[in-house]
Amino acid sequence: MTIFRNMNITSSALTANRLRMDVVSSNMANAETTRGTYVNGEWQPYKRKMVVIQSDRSPSFSSLLHSEINKNQNNGVKVTDIVEDNTPFNLVYNPTHPDANDQGYVKMPNVDPLKEMTDLISATRSYEANVTVFNTNKSILTKALEIGK
Repeated sequence: MTIFRNMNITSSALTANRLRMDVVSSNMANAETTRGTYVNGEWQPYKRKMVVIQSDRSPSFSSLLHSEINKNQNNGVKVTDIVEDNTPFNLVYNPTHPDANDQGYVKMPNVDPLKEMTDLISATRSYEANVTVFNTNKSILTKALEIGK
């Protein structure tokens, strides 16, 4: 085990939460974008994106045992994917909009600002907690070095 193991774990969480905040801000910025992607000759609204985070360790018992025996230090978290939310688009009646259909409805993105703000607060709090852990670990290592003087 290295003395920087905890810092490596915390830094992986900091990176993952920063990406979560970036994706949430992208969702909020595109909450009114009716022309997000061009599919089959037709514009589709922006689709909400979500970050998938998982443990950096393999979930099977044998791989955990093997990594502990060999002191394999692959702890922490990692972002495995950024997926699109497949909930249906919101239909809004606005016959003057250039993307309105024949009935006057416009497909709007499936971004819910309340849900996005909740995700942003969660990611921010997780980021802050990991910064606190990182600083505490740094303080402990500094104190340990002072003992050796």
